[in-house]
Amino acid sequence: MSKAKRYTPKEKASLNYPKGTLLYIFLAPLFLAVVLALFNTNIKAFILSGISFFLFLTVAKLAKVGLEVEHIYNNSTFTKAPKVPYKTIAGYLLGAATFFTAYIAGGEPFVKSAFLAVIATVGYYLLYGFDPKKDKLENLGDISAEFVLETINEAKSKLSTIKNNMLEIKDTLLTDKLTTAVGKAENILQTIQEDPKDIRVARKFLIVYIDGIAKVTEAYTDLDETDITTQTKKKLHLLMDDVEVKFDKELARLKSNNHFDLDVHIDTLKEQIKH
Repeated sequence: MSKAKRYTPKEKASLNYPKGTLLYIFLAPLFLAVVLALFNTNIKAFILSGISFFLFLTVAKLAKVGLEVEHIYNNSTFTKAPKVPYKTIAGYLLGAATFFTAYIAGGEPFVKSAFLAVIATVGYYLLYGFDPKKDKLENLGDISAEFVLETINEAKSKLSTIKNNMLEIKDTLLTDKLTTAVGKAENILQTIQEDPKDIRVARKFLIVYIDGIAKVTEAYTDLDETDITTQTKKKLHLLMDDVEVKFDKELARLKSNNHFDLDVHIDTLKEQIKH
């Protein structure tokens, strides 16, 4: 009997960046103000407190999205900087929300309200920082960044499909083999991101094999697992063994190319030193 463990996804947990939840704490007093205004039938206070609440709620949501995008950016070797500066927008909106709450909803003096808005914005940027602005697109050579990113994103999308399908597969031996294959495919993707020059050759390999696995898992999950014969399952197990070997060979090829490039650079440097 197989001792393989059932696949459990871990990606989503990494996106729950703790800092993004801190801003939600400030919603509590605003929510209380809305409730009190409602109970006291103070329509003006209810509307103004409600606007303040939704402004700060928007700030919290934008900041959390920005932090999650930044988290993905920081953990990616090859990627573009975020297109939408969520953190920056959240920072400016925090200043506006603070000013509105103090001056319009709270009736505080203009100068004091403006001062609080500036302090809130500056404090926000000191805590969370700015959005990443620099693309991580080094070592491209004559290959376009769009081509590399398209290939990587397509492969990641297929891997995500495979992982989702694995959740519906009860054959633990098959899920174990799929988990191994996915891990090796991700290692190949990481190697390509570190040195994208081999992307043209690796693209066909990635798309053909990863897309093939995705189609197999989709076809598998479309069926009632009790209807899949033992012989078919054995064929799938052997197929995944073959895929694992192919992935190992491709990863070895990519790494050997990197070693070859290093040797060339070393030899070139030696010649330059001699002269």
